[in-house]
Amino acid sequence: MEPLMGMVVSAVGTVASGALSGAGGELGRRTSERLFDLLRRDPVGDGDGGGEGAGVDGPTLPVTESERSAAALRLMELVHSSPQAARDVSEWVREAAWLTPRSVPAVAHGASRPRMLPPTTAVFTDRADVLAWLTALLDEEDRTRGAPVIAALTGPGGIGKTAAVVHCAVELGDRFPDGVLFADLNGASAGTALPPSDVLARFLERLGVPSAAVPGDEARQRDLYLDCTADRRMIVVLDNAHDDAQVIPLLPASPGCLVLVTSRHRPGRLVARHGARPFAVGPLSSEDSVSLLRRVVGNDRPAAPDHAVRAVADGTGGIPLALCTTGAGLAVREHLSWERVARRLSDRIHGHDREGTDVTDAHPDDSGALTDPTDPTDPVRAAQDVAYGELTPDCAALYRAIAVAAWPTVTVACAAQAAGVQDREARALLEQLGRVNLLEEVGEERYRFHDLTRAHARELALAEDGHTRISGAVRRVAVGQLRFAAAADFRVMPKRWRLGPAYQDLVLPADRDGSDGKRALASLRRERENLAAAIRAADQHGFDDLVWQLCEAMWTLHLRLGFHAQWIDTHVLGVEAARRSAAEFGDRRAVGRMCTQLAFGHMGAGRADDAEAALEQAVAADRDCGHHRGEASAVEARGLLRLRQWEFTAAERCFEEAREILDRIGPDGDGRQDVPRATALLTHHIGRARTKQRRFTAAAAQLHDALARFRRLSDGGDPYNEGRVYMSLGDLHLDAGDPDQARVCLDEAVKAMTADGAGLQLADALIARARCHRDAGRTAQEAEDLRGAAQCLSEAGNDDEAALARVRSRLTEIEA
Repeated sequence: MEPLMGMVVSAVGTVASGALSGAGGELGRRTSERLFDLLRRDPVGDGDGGGEGAGVDGPTLPVTESERSAAALRLMELVHSSPQAARDVSEWVREAAWLTPRSVPAVAHGASRPRMLPPTTAVFTDRADVLAWLTALLDEEDRTRGAPVIAALTGPGGIGKTAAVVHCAVELGDRFPDGVLFADLNGASAGTALPPSDVLARFLERLGVPSAAVPGDEARQRDLYLDCTADRRMIVVLDNAHDDAQVIPLLPASPGCLVLVTSRHRPGRLVARHGARPFAVGPLSSEDSVSLLRRVVGNDRPAAPDHAVRAVADGTGGIPLALCTTGAGLAVREHLSWERVARRLSDRIHGHDREGTDVTDAHPDDSGALTDPTDPTDPVRAAQDVAYGELTPDCAALYRAIAVAAWPTVTVACAAQAAGVQDREARALLEQLGRVNLLEEVGEERYRFHDLTRAHARELALAEDGHTRISGAVRRVAVGQLRFAAAADFRVMPKRWRLGPAYQDLVLPADRDGSDGKRALASLRRERENLAAAIRAADQHGFDDLVWQLCEAMWTLHLRLGFHAQWIDTHVLGVEAARRSAAEFGDRRAVGRMCTQLAFGHMGAGRADDAEAALEQAVAADRDCGHHRGEASAVEARGLLRLRQWEFTAAERCFEEAREILDRIGPDGDGRQDVPRATALLTHHIGRARTKQRRFTAAAAQLHDALARFRRLSDGGDPYNEGRVYMSLGDLHLDAGDPDQARVCLDEAVKAMTADGAGLQLADALIARARCHRDAGRTAQEAEDLRGAAQCLSEAGNDDEAALARVRSRLTEIEA
């Protein structure tokens, strides 16, 4: 029994940890509620701990380690009580195992071999010393290695650390057959540095974990990441790290891994505690500088005298970023002579601008550091100044405008909004900036600054445009992002209630098809980091009205996809912005709305106490401004939290209270149009809460009432939520011991989800109905439903791979 006990302990921990965050979706909820039902049983009599009308919550969600151990012991008592109970517990343990997703072993599935390296540059030059050092390090460590090899490349900005590690990762790829993970940690400053949680979520998905199964809290993400990388031979590239704290949670444990870290700072803890080996990356030699410069310029220009090329190379100080910027300008501008560029670089390096005016006095604190973007004697700065001096006025204006905030990437729309020009003009100007190496194209019509280049452009914007124009550019981009996000959010969840003028006059596309919402969600996901950057930039410039509206527009993105660290960070700003805006005659309703959405972010991260605190603030704010719709939503959220905590009686009270609050909204009151649907949802929630209290008759009455309410809604009712209610009726009858009636309800759920085109929910209905067939011994019908569920889950992509694996496993058992 010892192996079973270990599996039970692990299963209890997995299910209890995911209960609050909603990890695992419907499978996670059902597994959590099945654990509740098992713990409620009487081990002596193998009963259910209370019949119809018991009306008690029973066991509490095991949160602490001692509570989880006690729950596991109770399940083991149940195992010993009867053969049927032992089968039920064993089945639950198998189901819970699917909630602890593993990446598919690399040897078995090519898709789990990530290839995340950015493209290598065709003009890469030298750095043979770095590759030789890494090769020797690997050969040395192979003899004694019990942990991953960690190599930390340090050096100033623009020195070529990224190009070096990407080149080395490609060259060493054959030694690491299980793939490469890559993340730009954006660590130029603390304000731009990515939180480890965001990077872990991205890595886990590339390792085969479906997005729906990625935990919300960083600790559990870290545990899963260690599990997914165990026994793998991989390269993990952590580029542009701000500090050790950003890197350490991203380290794999497998001794078969190589970790390449780049940073402008020496990683003290990585070296002292994790055995990282440091390597200082310096400037290129004079010969290599000339070689790189000639490669960038290419063969289209007439051959230049060696002394002129060497003079230009010397003017760049051997810094690859300066060499590439200078060479790109020479490559595309035939009128530029090598001698002219060399003279301009020399003038800048020696403290004079192109008019001969001394420039060193403007920066009395200059230290001469290569990474100081304000240092006119810096070779990188000198190269950027030369390149900027050759831009057309329109191109120079766009260069400054797109640098006003740290956008992770710059799209055509973003550039057009920042500069106040049409998309066509922005597209052409971005291409010009890319050709002279002031921007890097990282995707189709998507560009990125090197952070030193953005600092250069922003300094010019401050000097030439001033704060007023900079703020104007930020506001135009934030408004454009808000319009985009609100429209996409509306397409994903058109029937949800929302605040803000951005949603006025929005209509669904006339040719809308069943996949339109999925496409809209994908577009939100692509812009996720830029949307968060827009919130931060709007906050820094005091655009409180845009901050909270952008948070509102990202509600669907976060609700469906998670990214809880970003969700919480942005909505903390949203709460404060809404409060400041309300004090200045803004929309007072926004405060409660932001607090409620922040609470859901905390719930997703498994932080029940923080969620509770945010909901208290939401209720108080909505009551203070008399916003009944918002208050009802906050109280409903508190009820959903109680459901996850297995506090079903308290949950019912919250839903009843929320329904009473909605009743206060008069015929012409704010939110009146949403009352019918909101009341139907609350009625459904009450039915679910009563089911778990085993008040089956009262629960059935609420669920049938919810069905009727959804059917009476305008615009053809709400087939999706009708299907959800039928699912809850199926659960009710299964809990009440009536599988035949449960199957009848699940038949209706399948019809409703089929009609609505809700693939994942249809799969869930088919899986539930298959269980009814299984309990009744109808193996052929069970297999048919499971095959239908597998098809639905396959068509949904990687959204619920754990459920798909579970279905296929059961089909294999049946067909064996």
